[in-house]
Amino acid sequence: QVHLVESGGGLAQPGGSLSLSCAASGLTFSSYAMAWFRHAPGKRRSLIAAITWNGSGAYYAEIVKDRFTVSRNNARNTVTLQMNNLRAEDTAIYYCAAGRGRGIAQNLPGYEYDYWGQGTQVTVSS
Repeated sequence: QVHLVESGGGLAQPGGSLSLSCAASGLTFSSYAMAWFRHAPGKRRSLIAAITWNGSGAYYAEIVKDRFTVSRNNARNTVTLQMNNLRAEDTAIYYCAAGRGRGIAQNLPGYEYDYWGQGTQVTVSS
């Protein structure tokens, strides 16, 4: 069965950085686009970043553009979210997700992300 396991969450100060990782198993990794979502209390779950099957293109929500970077390593079946210049508003549970397809970056927000990790907590506070 498919498993996605996030790691790297924790506590950071405003302006600080964290790097999240997601390890995938049970799927042909290069057949899937990968994405990061987050869910904060009182807010709806939202797509933060996504990356195409081969890493050639990426999508970022406007609120994290120029602060977060998504990357993938298909040889290791991993996807990473590097988060810089963190803000208190970034506090949320972050989820890794996989959607089958080899489309272009513009299609990433419309993918059906069928497989999800358990989530990892990110807290930004002074």
